[in-house]
Amino acid sequence: MREKRIVLVNDVTGLSRCSVACQLPIISAMGIETAFVPTAILSINTYHKDFFFDDYTSKMNDYIETYKKMNIDFDGICSGFLGSAKQIEIVKEFFKDFKTEKNFILVDPVMGDHGKLYPTYTREMQEKMRELMPYAAIVTPNLTELCALIDEAYHETSNEQELKRMCEKLSQMGPKMIVVTGISIGHQILNFVYNHGKVEKIYAKRIGEDRSGTGDVISAVIAGSYLKEQNFLEAVKKSTDFASKCIQHSVDIDAHPHMGLCFEPLLKELGD
Repeated sequence: MREKRIVLVNDVTGLSRCSVACQLPIISAMGIETAFVPTAILSINTYHKDFFFDDYTSKMNDYIETYKKMNIDFDGICSGFLGSAKQIEIVKEFFKDFKTEKNFILVDPVMGDHGKLYPTYTREMQEKMRELMPYAAIVTPNLTELCALIDEAYHETSNEQELKRMCEKLSQMGPKMIVVTGISIGHQILNFVYNHGKVEKIYAKRIGEDRSGTGDVISAVIAGSYLKEQNFLEAVKKSTDFASKCIQHSVDIDAHPHMGLCFEPLLKELGD
């Protein structure tokens, strides 16, 4: 009997603890085999100037063909940042080919933040991202991305009934497990959990300023925990707790916010 296996569809960034570079060691530390399909290769994240970037779109289908020919199967599939409408279409086909009744798909719809979509995010990409929703069991949007997915104007809210309404609207597209991440409420951060119609609110203390790669850490812990325990609420709680500890450690050692969450000393906690 083989180990459980998760495949990451995300960019590979050499330095700065984001995307595959942080998701792979985190999920591996949980005792899960981790594969990946690269969407792009970067030397460092785009907050830094002079970064190297290689778009992998034209190579993705050939790369994925190996997994098809070998009849590789996955217990979990996680998608992250996708850089074009073409990439989203490729990922949709990947979902079609590898989705089974026994595995789950987690979509982290990396589209924007703070009320605005990223400058490179076109209307076509926004519509294409919605086409991934019928395949997803779990979706991890922030509030900006949630509004974009359900095609509503962005508005700040922490109201339980309003958030539930919005999640229900997204759930009608497919996903039954949703966590709206990073809702800022004063000195706290709210993660709003929608789980098959039931809702929970998980709060964390705001620590320092925003850090790149936080969403990648959270989605990785959710994916690994859910695969091991099949309990979505507990997976979100574990991800929130782990991310908070990593952020506190990063602040304690005065790590630059654009270098991600310093998770390495805390990896051993995920193996428990």
